[in-house]
Amino acid sequence: MIMRCRPLLASLLVASTALTIGAVPANMGASLPDPLDFPTQPSAFASKGLTTGIARQDDRLIAVGPRGLILVSSDAAGTWQQVPSPVSSDLVSVRFTGPGQAWAVGHDAVALHSTDGGASWQKVLDGRSVLTLLRSTYTARAKAGSAEAEALLPEIERSVGQSATPDVLPSPFLDVWFADANEGYLIGAFGLILRTTDGGKQWEPWIEHLDNPRGFHLYAVTGEGDRRYIAGEQGLLLRLDAASSRFVKVETPYAGTYFGLNLSGPRLLAFGLRGNAYVQPGPEAAWNKIETGVDAHIVAAVNLSDAQLMLVSQAGHVMAVSPDMRTTTLLKTPVMGEVLGAVASGPRRIALARLNGVGTVEIGDAAASELPIR
Repeated sequence: MIMRCRPLLASLLVASTALTIGAVPANMGASLPDPLDFPTQPSAFASKGLTTGIARQDDRLIAVGPRGLILVSSDAAGTWQQVPSPVSSDLVSVRFTGPGQAWAVGHDAVALHSTDGGASWQKVLDGRSVLTLLRSTYTARAKAGSAEAEALLPEIERSVGQSATPDVLPSPFLDVWFADANEGYLIGAFGLILRTTDGGKQWEPWIEHLDNPRGFHLYAVTGEGDRRYIAGEQGLLLRLDAASSRFVKVETPYAGTYFGLNLSGPRLLAFGLRGNAYVQPGPEAAWNKIETGVDAHIVAAVNLSDAQLMLVSQAGHVMAVSPDMRTTTLLKTPVMGEVLGAVASGPRRIALARLNGVGTVEIGDAAASELPIR
């Protein structure tokens, strides 16, 4: 099964580089600390290292990466500072969920929460607490007669059996989204999903609420108003049916993996592998393919302030989507390394999470110029 840019991350994390973030101090000896208990170490090269996720709220941005890396900018991505992280597990995605509220998620089922715009972070969940939650919840539901819960218990134990650390769920969280101050979702590999209705104080497993019998990886969750969507591998797209409290399957023309979603009014955009992007103008409308003209994975859809929608690929392509959502215009861009995430950081500016650190490009009529990062 293909995970969003994860093969790239796995190979990079095996190698030792001069710009490694959160390296274990030499005086730790041969005993390696548990990344769930070991805070990230500061590095003078933090903004030049690999970043995998990025988020924006007004002029404030947060980027995350391997070994617990968290970077914060308070000047629209002009400068970046590393902030302490309570874990050194690899972080994958970050989202602002309200004024000053942010969540970062990643490997070892880690979920971190900030109430001050990313300046400080608290660990809310990890592979130990999530495993305890899954075991207790589905044991109780199985005893109450739920066949779905009974079937899930051996799958949970099989996953734990593949963990390098006893009694730690190895599955990563890959995205997080909140509808409001209370309702939120954490999604991840092998169909993992948790839901909260109290702002993240308590979480409820929702695996059996998905039409995902094969346990496909879940890469993106988003919503607007009373609409909720989840996207994943092998063309999986799910919509929450409020009446049944279940995410039901939505048929799309594509059987490849979707890495992201972009919802704006009635329009839903799903994008993913090998330059594929599809648009549904309304909930019951037919899907249209956007002809991107590129073969690289689409990793982000960015709404600029002038209502221009941009697509960004892992190879660094920046594409302006036509008003009819049928074609794109490929902008001339500088060579900027592999891109893993992108957000708007100004009226015509895009901030990038990249293989070689955070970066910014300015969007012109036919070109995108790279701006210096300090």
